[in-house]
Amino acid sequence: MKAARIAHETGADLWETDVAMTRDGHLILFHDDTLLRCTDARKKFPSRASYRVEDFDLKEIRALDAGSYFIETDPFGQISQGKVGREAQAFFIGEPVPLLEEGLILTLEENWAINLELKFFGAGPEDFHLPDHTLAVIRRTQIPLSRVIISSFHHPWLLRIMEKAPELEVQALVGDSDTEPLDFGDFFFSTYNANAVLIHPDQIKDLKDRGKRINLFTVNDPGEFSRFSGLGVDGIFTDFPQWFANRICEK
Repeated sequence: MKAARIAHETGADLWETDVAMTRDGHLILFHDDTLLRCTDARKKFPSRASYRVEDFDLKEIRALDAGSYFIETDPFGQISQGKVGREAQAFFIGEPVPLLEEGLILTLEENWAINLELKFFGAGPEDFHLPDHTLAVIRRTQIPLSRVIISSFHHPWLLRIMEKAPELEVQALVGDSDTEPLDFGDFFFSTYNANAVLIHPDQIKDLKDRGKRINLFTVNDPGEFSRFSGLGVDGIFTDFPQWFANRICEK
């Protein structure tokens, strides 16, 4: 949530986050299928046989520290380069895993937009209900549907969203693996969010010729941003909106 607020202040057009379900049926914003990489779950619950998100209830997940990971591991080297001061580092320590509802309320309060990726871990039949539960939370917060985008690698969920809430924009994710070719299927969807590592200029041209919108993830290199922009890409996902906001405004 703190990172999202900073992205908003920086000038990002919207923020992207991931929706997952806890063991007791609550929707949270979390990317990985397990809690090990980005939280202190192993320290807080050392004797657990599984650290999958779906094996923890909401109370347990809310007790975790999901901010210190970035300070302890410096995954992008920003601390070692002196770009994140001590005060900013301390700001993230103890940051909890947010609820979906909290993310939507933040988006509403900031008059912003959000892209919700529905995470498909293929764990069990309860996963089938994630789109419906997500729609219920969206409607409960009363956020305008024009400010919400639903995306997923599991395209049947997008079809279900289109059936249940046709006024919501959906975007089909492709390229979950960095080694397998991009598969756009029958080009049914109007917008595709594709893996930038795998995309070829001819594929971008083909999509544009078909009247499709194409967004790329994850672009953190300014040179790559300029190249993709020149090829007609509609948007990018980045970990560093502060590097690109001015470039977009200038265009």
